[in-house]
Formats: sequence, C-alpha cells, structure tokens
Amino acid sequence: MKKTEIEKAYRIAGEQYAELGIDTAKALEQLNNIPVSLHCWQTDDVGGFEKPGAELGGGGIQVTGNFPGKARTIEQMRQDLDKVISLLPGKLRLSLHAIYGEFGGKLVDRDKIETKHFQGWIDWAKERGVGLDFNCTCFSHPYADEGFTLASKNEKIRRFWVEHTKRCRKIAADMGKQLGTPSVHNIWIPDGSKDTPVDRMAHRKILKKSLDEIFEVEYPKKYLKDSIESKLFGIGSESMVVGSHDFYLGYAVKNNKLITLDNGHFHPTEQVGDKISSVLLYVDEILLHLTRGVRWDSDHVLTLNDELSLIAHEIVRANALNRVNVGLDFFDASLNRIGAYVIGTRSAQIAFLNALLEPVSVLRDFENRGRIFERLAWLELMKTKPFGAVYDYYCMINGRPAGLDYINEILKYEKNVLMKR
Repeated sequence: MKKTEIEKAYRIAGEQYAELGIDTAKALEQLNNIPVSLHCWQTDDVGGFEKPGAELGGGGIQVTGNFPGKARTIEQMRQDLDKVISLLPGKLRLSLHAIYGEFGGKLVDRDKIETKHFQGWIDWAKERGVGLDFNCTCFSHPYADEGFTLASKNEKIRRFWVEHTKRCRKIAADMGKQLGTPSVHNIWIPDGSKDTPVDRMAHRKILKKSLDEIFEVEYPKKYLKDSIESKLFGIGSESMVVGSHDFYLGYAVKNNKLITLDNGHFHPTEQVGDKISSVLLYVDEILLHLTRGVRWDSDHVLTLNDELSLIAHEIVRANALNRVNVGLDFFDASLNRIGAYVIGTRSAQIAFLNALLEPVSVLRDFENRGRIFERLAWLELMKTKPFGAVYDYYCMINGRPAGLDYINEILKYEKNVLMKR
C-alpha cells in the first residue's frame, strides 16, 4: 500500500472516530504497550531440539500437515522468528518450551536442564529487545507414556517431573532477571484418563502435592510470574483431565498464582471472554493463550472472530490491560508457518485495537440508564467503523508492511529460504 493512501485512510478514519469521542492516536499508544508473546512451537511443529530429528510424541498433542520448510535447527528457527518479527508492529515476546534448549548435541534429560542451555536464547532476546516466557515440557518423553506426569502414582516418575518443573522455574527467573522484564512460566500437563476413572481424587491430591513442592522456592515477581493452565480434555484423556479448570482456579486463588485461560481448552459453548472479569476478582493477573478452536480441536491459527473480539473487549472494558499477559498458542503445519505467525499475531493486535477504539464510557452510560436500544445501536455501529485503516497506519509508522503487503514478503522468504531446506 502507498504511504499517501494509508495516511489518507487514517485521516478519514480518525475523523469518524473523533465524532464519537475517540482519539485514535491514544488508542495506538495503548496498543503499543500490549506485548504479544509469540509461541516458539509454530516454527517446528512442537518437535524441539533435545536430539537430532526430534518429533512430537505423546501427551495429547497432535500437529497435522507437512508444509515444506519446517525449522530443523535452532539457527533455522531463529532465522524464521527474525522474519516474523520483521513483519509485525508493536512489542513482542517469545515463549519457549523446555525442549528448545541448546544442548550441544548431548542428551540432557529434563531433570538436568539449566539456564546455560538457554543462555543463547537470552542473548538473542536481549539483542532484539524482546522478553522471554517459558514452559516446562511434560510430554514427548518416556516418563509421559503412561499418561501421568506430576499426578503420577509412580513416585519415581512424579519426582522426575517435579524436578524438571523446579528447574524450569529457575530458568525462567534467570531469563527475567537478565532481560529486565518478568518471565511468565506456565505449567500445563497432559495427565488424564481415556476412560472413566474411579478415583479422580487420588490423582488430584498428587498433583496438588507436586505443585506445592514445585512452588516451595519463591522468586521475586519482577523476575518470574507463575501460571497454571487447565484443559477440558485431550487426546487420550477424553474422560478426565486431572488439571481441570476448577482444580487450577482453586489452586491459583489460594496460592496467588496466575491462571492461564486458553480459549481452546474449554467446551465450545463456553466463552473465555466471560470468564475474565470473574477470574480477575480473585487473582492478580492472568495469562492468555489465544488460539482458535474448530469443533473439539484447538490450536488452529488465530483469526479475528467473535471469540477473540469478546476477549479483547472484555479486558479493555474492565480496564485490565496491565493485569493480562497476552500469549499465542497454535500450531498448524498445513500452511506456511511464517504466515501462520503473522496472521495470528496481527489478528490479536487488531482485536485489541478495535476494543481500544470503542466508546466504553458512552456505552456504559447507556447501560447504567437502562437505554438498551441505544447501547445495541452503538455496538452495531462500531462493527462498521474503519479500524483496519487505523491498524494499517500503525504498521506504517512502525516500518512494517500494511494491508496485504506482508504476503509477498512471506512468499519471497518461502521461495528463497523455506523451499531450500
């Protein structure tokens, strides 16, 4: 898109929003203060680099598709991430799983990992001015084959995963300390039962015990934020997941932890946007894992749909931007992975921008006075406003391609880099 066209469209959009009492420049300033944490696992289909040719296996996670150009080394992964960053405006972070360390060709089991295995990532992030988040990896391992990790009745297996997660928290805290921005460490485990269990309580007592042990060491919040993530069901855990939403919400409230809301981890009729205002009454912060569910399957590339819009609007309406950590969580190997990143991240940014361009005070006034007709009329009107022109301008002033211009950039990279791997 031409600069003059972008500026003209933005000026017209600004005038339309100004008539409604909205300052587009202020909205862009607020958007610029919402970091989005990219998920590293879109680069290589959740394979990691523990050993050459590592592939995803076990733990209720499945990636479909075989689009060419998958990152097979950390160098290729960083090359891809640099390309992604070059196409995105705004503040960005990177969320790493523990299987993405630099292990020097040696097999380092997960109860032995240290910060030194991720120092290269810390240096990489520091050079680019991005923060790092971290995740323990409780899947794709022989000790996860039985379907239970932190909730395992096998004490040897349980202790292994407790030690792994303790080390991950230490690594995350070191990341936060070195980078000067707190690292969010997220705990998700695949533990559950394919068929109906008799003693759910036993596994949940074990998981609580494991979490209590994991959190024995406290780190300064300026370095580390701890978050715990539920799931409704998974592949191989259709009948019962130990770490349910009720379990983790109770634990988070009692122990002052963040709760992770992944909008692909609930029943299709549940709205994560509706949960945000309730959860924030009882915990200091939340972590979002933004994704797109299709029927019973989550982790499709994020798009600007009603669910995402509701999440963004609810956060802005609750004045809770400073209490929400925004992360992405999807992996699709059926299309260009760079394109998946850019589409998903831009969708998240556009959703928040649209929410920031909403006349909340006017709408709240209508609501408080029982003027439901006017409220609905204004809400419908806002759907037609040119927030896309405002986002194009945001891309332009950040030196990033606007509109569809990023497509050609990705196709060039596909031809010159991905197809040659």
